[in-house]
Amino acid sequence: MARLDYFELPAADIAGSRRFYEQAFGWSLAEFGPTYAATVTGDTDIGLDADAASQPKAPLPVIQVDDVEPALEAVRSAGGVIVQPIYEFPGGRRFHFRDPAGNELAVWQKAGE
Repeated sequence: MARLDYFELPAADIAGSRRFYEQAFGWSLAEFGPTYAATVTGDTDIGLDADAASQPKAPLPVIQVDDVEPALEAVRSAGGVIVQPIYEFPGGRRFHFRDPAGNELAVWQKAGE
């Protein structure tokens, strides 16, 4: 299974960005430390990243898969360029790639799967 389930957005002002999405759409965002907040609906969620070292430069689509290693090989075989190799983060493992048009996306696998 592979499905688009997440978008990460740069958010220099995490409190202001969080307040905007809560007020504009009625979303509830959970805090994951001082620089990250996200919806946790289990559907397509949104993450706000205020950490200058890790935040995406543009919206980052994130695709969930069952197994990240074969997904990395499939992306590479299809012509994608790996820009960040597989790494662990709280909640799972992921990698980033650029598609042939130059768009950056991420692929992740939930921890324990």
